[in-house]
Amino acid sequence: MPLLTKSRFKLALSCPTKLFYNDNRDYENQKTEDKFLEALAQGGYQVGELAKCYYPGGHDITERGYDIPLDRTNELLKLENVTIYEAAIRHNDCFIRVDILEKKGNSIILIEVKAKSFSGNGTDEFLDNKGFIKGSWNDYLQDVAYQKYVTQKAFPHWNVTAYLMLADKSRTASVNGLNQKFLLKKDEKGNVGVEMVGDTSIEALGNPILSTVNVNEIATRIINDDIYPEKPEIPYEEKIEQWAQSCSNAKKIVSPIGAHCFGCEFQGNHSSKKSGFNECWKHWHNLTDTQLQQPMVSQIWNFRQKGTLVEEGVFFMNDVLQEHIGDVKPKADGTLSNAERQWLQVEKVQNLDDDFYLDVDGMRQLMTSFTYPLHFIDFETSTAAIPFYAGQSPYETIAFQFSHHIMLEDGTIEHKDEYIKLERGEFPNFEFLRELKKALETDNGTIFRFAAHENTVLNQIDWQLQKADYKEVPDKDELIEFINSITHNKKQKRKGGPRDMVDMCQMVKDYFYDPRTGGSNSIKAVLPAVLSRSEFLQDKYSKPIYGRNSQIRSKNFDDGWVWIEHDAEGEVKDPYKLLPKLFKDIDPEEVEKFITDEDLNSGGAALTAFAKMQFTEMTETERKEVIQGLLKYCELDTLAMVMIYEYWMHTIGLK
Repeated sequence: MPLLTKSRFKLALSCPTKLFYNDNRDYENQKTEDKFLEALAQGGYQVGELAKCYYPGGHDITERGYDIPLDRTNELLKLENVTIYEAAIRHNDCFIRVDILEKKGNSIILIEVKAKSFSGNGTDEFLDNKGFIKGSWNDYLQDVAYQKYVTQKAFPHWNVTAYLMLADKSRTASVNGLNQKFLLKKDEKGNVGVEMVGDTSIEALGNPILSTVNVNEIATRIINDDIYPEKPEIPYEEKIEQWAQSCSNAKKIVSPIGAHCFGCEFQGNHSSKKSGFNECWKHWHNLTDTQLQQPMVSQIWNFRQKGTLVEEGVFFMNDVLQEHIGDVKPKADGTLSNAERQWLQVEKVQNLDDDFYLDVDGMRQLMTSFTYPLHFIDFETSTAAIPFYAGQSPYETIAFQFSHHIMLEDGTIEHKDEYIKLERGEFPNFEFLRELKKALETDNGTIFRFAAHENTVLNQIDWQLQKADYKEVPDKDELIEFINSITHNKKQKRKGGPRDMVDMCQMVKDYFYDPRTGGSNSIKAVLPAVLSRSEFLQDKYSKPIYGRNSQIRSKNFDDGWVWIEHDAEGEVKDPYKLLPKLFKDIDPEEVEKFITDEDLNSGGAALTAFAKMQFTEMTETERKEVIQGLLKYCELDTLAMVMIYEYWMHTIGLK
């Protein structure tokens, strides 16, 4: 019988109806169930193990399920003083596992460990100026309040105090290789664990980089419904009882729909699965499956009023009026405003208009101002909750890879430079920056990025260089000067340098809209859209002109590589789907032991691959394959920028 666990409680916070869909395999569920990938992405398992090291000597309850963990916990709680990791506590149909529980006499301290970053400002960081919970902290505080509630109900004669333990960005590690002491592993059943390597005593761990914050008062206010602008319709205890019964009895709680539903994971078009999303909208508004296939207001780009429209009964883009969007006029410089762009998207849906929009004059004026040779760069980065090196704080940026394409004025294109650093536990940022500087300082050509990421990363490295811990960097001043020359920093009110990178995503927003992007401005949406339209690009890149010694020189693709292929319906295939799969020439029996997926064609996959190299045991064969996959993926990112740029040049008559 399913109980209201912490994970189900968190699900119910977003929508109680999800409790029914979550435990029913008949319903589509778009959320991944790969706990290993989740652990890599969030760092929670490693932070959890580090937290235990700060409370040594505890009893670790590793058994799964309900009964055995409960029996073990209850036995241990008979002791006068005890520390328990993953203590199991049940009250009626509510069940929790406490990360760290300390019992001293009749007092219990609950510590919920989270990999979330924290600025070190105490509980002030969690509340707004009216004393209400900030949205970004709600789930974490609700989680620990639920644990306090269940524990207090289970042991009413004991005093229960709730804490959060968080990755504190105001603290710095005092030892090297801290993150390499906690490696992830997966057993034959797919369960995720952490293998601690080397000395993990408190002395060996150095200065604590996790902070424990007393949130008992906030948790109490949550339980007492005393932390909201208005009292909830259902009291806390009654709400918990309702949610628990929904789990144990498989009874659906019918919740009102709203803008929050648009992100629901229980939707999709799987032929053998039901859509919970559709069921809810049908229940409340008698809509049909056919109607629910229409573009909804949620798809309007960067639109903040979708909640208001839903309340007014406007669900579909076909029903949106111009007055709903607002004042539809261009920005002062004549480029597309947000409202203009939103209304353009809506109009094209309503008019079944598949034509693209391009401000030819504006785009031409901008593009003729650029200086050749043109440089296109893309970074792959990661952040880790547990720092790599002494002097680092949690979640400092790690820049482990870049790609660089160049375009000359005569149209020559080349994959000019690249960098990758994946050695376990090594901090690559300054070497990364030196190599980037070497690649870009040979001329004064315009540098392009796609979106803000590269500018943000370089500003982060600038901050790292200026920290006192990095005074030993001999070329620090030259590196900082280079960063300042190609970036801007709004927080520091530093204007762009003489070669401040041009954001191609902003060029899209200002001058270009294609309905085939579905409202998205990401490179993964824009590239397929322009390729599907451009006979010029299709003709050029369907020929074997790309490769190590081909017309367009590549560092990673064999001669004669073709980027344009068509599917059975004659549509252009997404080039990212053409990236070669990993491990194709390796013994299948060996591949079965690998932990990396054969497809490496997205930023998420690249980040996951980097994390696996850092935090898991990987064979040299797999490692080499993954490196080649990362190099090809990142190279395509900058080639994609080149292709989009070529499309604009050809369309406005510059080529």
